[in-house]
Amino acid sequence: MNQEQKDVAVQKPAEKTLRVALIASQHTLHEYALFLQHLLTGLADESIPVALICPDGHDIDSLIYGPVEVVTYPAVDLLFFGAYNRNRLLDQLARFRPTLLHCLCESRAELTRQVADRLELPYVLMVTSLQAGWRHLGISSAHCTKIMVPAKSIKDSFCKSYLHFAERVEQINIGSFAEETTSCFSKPSVLPSMVATDSLDHAAEFEDFFSAIRHLKIEGYEFMLVVMGSGRAERELRKLLTALDLAETVTLVPMLRSWRFILAAGDVFIQPRPAKAFNPLLLEAMSAGSAVAACKGGVDDLILEDRTAVVFDPDDELSIRAGLQKLFDRQEFARQLAKHAQDYVREHHSVSNMVSAILQNYRQAQQMVPLAKQYSHPA
Repeated sequence: MNQEQKDVAVQKPAEKTLRVALIASQHTLHEYALFLQHLLTGLADESIPVALICPDGHDIDSLIYGPVEVVTYPAVDLLFFGAYNRNRLLDQLARFRPTLLHCLCESRAELTRQVADRLELPYVLMVTSLQAGWRHLGISSAHCTKIMVPAKSIKDSFCKSYLHFAERVEQINIGSFAEETTSCFSKPSVLPSMVATDSLDHAAEFEDFFSAIRHLKIEGYEFMLVVMGSGRAERELRKLLTALDLAETVTLVPMLRSWRFILAAGDVFIQPRPAKAFNPLLLEAMSAGSAVAACKGGVDDLILEDRTAVVFDPDDELSIRAGLQKLFDRQEFARQLAKHAQDYVREHHSVSNMVSAILQNYRQAQQMVPLAKQYSHPA
């Protein structure tokens, strides 16, 4: 081997085998279950060993594809057991021997930083919400190699709050599989249905929305509306629905595990308030072929007026009613809107592109030795 070949060999160290530890929260398992399922499938297809660190009490088996080592964290969900839980997690990870950590939720950022520092591991951090909702994220300058975000609005928000990490931010769109058929108004003999999702914490935020629904009913429109969500104002909202004579038209249900099937059955999907985080249900509703009615503001990258959605003012009853009437009165327009949204998902939210981009970041992270000393595996 000549000197030039020796120099190249030094500059390009042998690629290490990936062993990934995914750190998930309850929010991840609940809101981003399909994303996690797609990611686990992609890692299994590449024969990459995976450990999933997550809370207990979830149907993890329904998400897992391929061999995955599940590590319960916290092991003891009680006050004052923080040190015990972290030490137990470190022992379990030492046995798994990860080469990389992937933090899937902002709420696990500090835990991931601590684990990365202790095990001298590189990690990537996923940020899915606008930074107004977070006072401070614990991020390691030495070990965090990439911050992944699913939308430009989140990227802009993060870079504004964390200027010194701006160069490490990369937008990777969350992927979905768009259906070949469009569900919107596809069964004329069936009562039209609408699905809305939001937290039910503030009853006042629903007054204009439910009032618009009431006037649609008064004007003779026939439909049913399912609102998926939970929150401290649920009882007050049920009283409001009764007062508006909507108790038989509008159903409040918790966020069901089978929510994708509910979305697929809906003709119209409604996002009644601006989203502070990327809304995976909006993406899945578009994939399923529902016509979307939504409001701008917050994380609204998927909402393109009269291209992927009709847009309304969430604080204007007349605007909400006009947007929904537009879909009911012009059903062929609504079906075309749903089809264009499916095409948008196929073009910009491919599952294969998402998995490929994440894997590329994993492999790059392992080569960034100056940032994160590789974990030394026992023989």
